[in-house]
Amino acid sequence: MPRPGMRHPLPFGPDTVRPGSAGVVTFAGNPHPMLAISEIFSEQGPLSRTIPGYRVRPQQIEMAERISAAIEKHGVLVAEAGTGTGKTFAYLVPALASGGKVIISTGTKTLQDQLFQRDLPMVRDALKAPATIALLKGRANYVCHYHLERTRQEGRFLSREEAGHIQVIARFAKVTKTGDKAECAKVPEDSAAWLAATSTRDNCLGQECPNAKECFVMAARREAQAADVVVVNHHLFFADVMLRDEGLAELLPACNTVIFDEAHQLPETATLFFGENVSTAQLIDLARDARLEAMAVARDFAALPDGARALEKAARDLRLAIPGENARFSLAQLDAGFHDALRAAAEELDRFGALLEAQAERSEGLENCWRRAQELAVTLKRWRQVDAPGRVRWVEVFSQALSLNATPLFIADIFRKQMEGHPRAWIFTSATLAVESDFSHYCAELGLNQADTGCWGSPFDYPNQAVLYAPQGMPDPNGREYNEAVVEAAWPAIHASRGRAFVLCTSLRAMRRIHELLAARFEAEKFDHPLLLQGEGSRSELLGRFRRLGNAVLVASQSFWEGVDVRGEALSLVVIDKLPFAPPDDPVLAARIEHMKKEGRNAFMEYQLPRAVINVKQGAGRLIRDEDDRGVLMICDPRLIAKPYGKRVWRSLPPMRRTRELDEVLEFFAAEQAHA
Repeated sequence: MPRPGMRHPLPFGPDTVRPGSAGVVTFAGNPHPMLAISEIFSEQGPLSRTIPGYRVRPQQIEMAERISAAIEKHGVLVAEAGTGTGKTFAYLVPALASGGKVIISTGTKTLQDQLFQRDLPMVRDALKAPATIALLKGRANYVCHYHLERTRQEGRFLSREEAGHIQVIARFAKVTKTGDKAECAKVPEDSAAWLAATSTRDNCLGQECPNAKECFVMAARREAQAADVVVVNHHLFFADVMLRDEGLAELLPACNTVIFDEAHQLPETATLFFGENVSTAQLIDLARDARLEAMAVARDFAALPDGARALEKAARDLRLAIPGENARFSLAQLDAGFHDALRAAAEELDRFGALLEAQAERSEGLENCWRRAQELAVTLKRWRQVDAPGRVRWVEVFSQALSLNATPLFIADIFRKQMEGHPRAWIFTSATLAVESDFSHYCAELGLNQADTGCWGSPFDYPNQAVLYAPQGMPDPNGREYNEAVVEAAWPAIHASRGRAFVLCTSLRAMRRIHELLAARFEAEKFDHPLLLQGEGSRSELLGRFRRLGNAVLVASQSFWEGVDVRGEALSLVVIDKLPFAPPDDPVLAARIEHMKKEGRNAFMEYQLPRAVINVKQGAGRLIRDEDDRGVLMICDPRLIAKPYGKRVWRSLPPMRRTRELDEVLEFFAAEQAHA
């Protein structure tokens, strides 16, 4: 019998797979009809026979068996799998063999595309499983016919390049089957044209849209609802859980299994969506969309474009009320000027809402803008009121926008409620979830009190492949000359590794200073190797250049600490400037620390340190990506050795050979070159 949530029994034939007992897959027509998970992964199994380069890994088999058992009993499993374990196959095999509906959620769109385009079809074909698969992204990834046409009619663009991109997107929209902007390689992903050619939750007209029948978003949702395995990402998953908007509302009740890959990102993503925010960008988008609609259907009502301009000005004035960019502020840090600008923006939004109400009957678009104005006004009013218990209000400023945020201090109770109801399996997996094989921090953050846990180390030979180097004589990491000391200590290792290095920094300010110092050192020493900097191009462009060059040094910040895979000789040295503790003046962290102190808890040991350890593990994970890789992980922060808690950091890393002697690092690289 199919388990609850299955829409129909799977159609088994002579070459298909059917669910069996826990950890067992039945192949009809096979001389050995009952295949255990271990047999599927064996040297004679279907994976080995059909997938080039496949190798048996005991850790992978054990992990797959645990996941299969969790799926069978609708359990909760938190599983850490070191680099090279093959965790993707370890969850895909039991997922495809389970016979029920599966949602796989990833931390990045890159992994989402990889799963859908490569890994899932590969495993499905190897198992001859009859499962259908679908890819579902947030609506901002799909061309919107309605907004694309509105933009073309207006014909006003910030640049000639943007106008050209709109024309390319228009041609793409006529030939694409999916409308997924990832397939339109001629227009950069960060082009402003995409903002005008896609919809948002706010400005989508839904069933009232004149282009509803040809909508790419609705088509993707229909495919996802019909599929056996659906690949989403964490942002989409939580957007739907909270807003019931993005297409999973119909998927989740019928689902037997939810698998979170890159699950270490979940606490941050869940906190974002379980909170509430409103931004100046939303106000400006509302004004722009209303102006476009007015040009099409209400040219005789001059007050509307005038009101749109007034709202835009109020939103920009609010952004300018706080100097600087890429910074976060608590409510206590904001002066009267900010509150005056906020009040003016709220009043302007109310006036604009009244104008929209007067014209709302003239088109679906104007009615939608009126609804948005009402919702934004309610959210803005709620944010301006007194703090709710368990939440903190704070402001984040970017170069062009400002965001007002209300964030829950802890999400365990909220997340646990989302898991209740229909019985299903929940699998959480990543290479970095535990601190010294202890999952208590991660489980506490998400309320996974009764979860089973499993930790599988990497099959790589870390003692021979890698060295952990903590240089001697490093000054206080909070001192003024610390960046200079990092460059001084790292330079001999960079020189010995012949470039081929990541320098990972814990702040943008440190990243820029260290890049500046390295550039001067490269020139002074006539070190003829490329020096790259995060921000000089998109992450994918920079990674492509780094791989092609083969001898470059990349100085980067948070974007390159995780989700980056450079195999082979192009990356042989990873330098980490400091232990990545979140800034203590971060408004959300500060409020959490204060709350925990009031409860008599040690916020540093319970919260700050575990998060830093997980981040270090992510950064360290960039180094050894393959069984033939060799390299040095250099952590410059003296607290790794000098502070008692430093042991918890390095004991959580893979079992590399450890040293404090530069000569051992130089000998390592010399030996590597000798074997090259």
